[in-house]
Amino acid sequence: MRASLPGDHHGHMIQVEHLTKRYGPTVAVSDVSFEVQKGEVLGFLGPNGAGKTTTMRVITGYLPPTEGKVSVAGFDVLESPIEAKRRTGYLPENPPVYPDMTVSEYLGFVARIKAVPRAEVKKRVEEVSEKCAVTDVRGRQIGKLSKGYRQRVGLAQALIHNPEVLVLDEPTAGLDPKQIIETRELIKNLAGQHTVVLSTHILPEVSKTCQRVVVINRGQVVAVGTPDDLTHHLQGYETVVVTAEGPAAEMIDKLQRVEGVNLVEPRDAAGERLTIELHAERGKDVRPEVARAVVEAGWKLYEIKTTGLSLEEIFLQLTTKDLGEAN
Repeated sequence: MRASLPGDHHGHMIQVEHLTKRYGPTVAVSDVSFEVQKGEVLGFLGPNGAGKTTTMRVITGYLPPTEGKVSVAGFDVLESPIEAKRRTGYLPENPPVYPDMTVSEYLGFVARIKAVPRAEVKKRVEEVSEKCAVTDVRGRQIGKLSKGYRQRVGLAQALIHNPEVLVLDEPTAGLDPKQIIETRELIKNLAGQHTVVLSTHILPEVSKTCQRVVVINRGQVVAVGTPDDLTHHLQGYETVVVTAEGPAAEMIDKLQRVEGVNLVEPRDAAGERLTIELHAERGKDVRPEVARAVVEAGWKLYEIKTTGLSLEEIFLQLTTKDLGEAN
């Protein structure tokens, strides 16, 4: 039994504590904290511009934190950058590939930079080519490959030195549906042997690939939980928007009593006309009952519609409610 090394860090492979990153007056990330367990796939979910890429760049040692502390396998990215980087494979959103190198040349080149022992380079290149399904194009120039293949080569270079931690920034961006499914499968298969952090702005992506999700919006963590928590939380109800004319207080009161309605929120008032948002239990269409309630009271009904949630609205909701887990 070996002594506890920095890499054993309480089973936390990545620890981000109160990370803040400013670019001049702009705060890209503000007081972000989360940790990733060994062998876990963590999804970092947020709209574009939420601070995902900045966080990834700090974890991978490409950007120093303005405040806070980030460690990878127990090594502080500021104090021991070389040790931390050695344990990390990084796939930026646009993989840094050399278009005129062949896939094999490029992977060999990266392996040497990443200090893979010379005697093992060839074997590692073969292994990751196999794992990332680029074996059939290894003699081709990277510049001539499709986006899907280039993305896989990017993944292969991140894996070449068999790092404990993989950081993947929007790994399926710009791929076609078939490639997306293949890439997600590949990532899922990496779990266990590697600790993976992947960022995405696509909600289904996290439920398909990740065991845990950190939701970030405007540079701040707004929720942490499992994909199930997230889905339950977000799709726990249907939203119905009603526009009608009548006395506001009475209308709200009456709609609250309709069976299956959980929440009634006034949205907008134009003169006598009121727009109200209702949240109903999942799978229950309350529209007929709501319409009846309005008409029976003698109010005028102008519109009634259901709305799906946009990602932005989801983040807004998460900002106001936690995922049933303190973070």
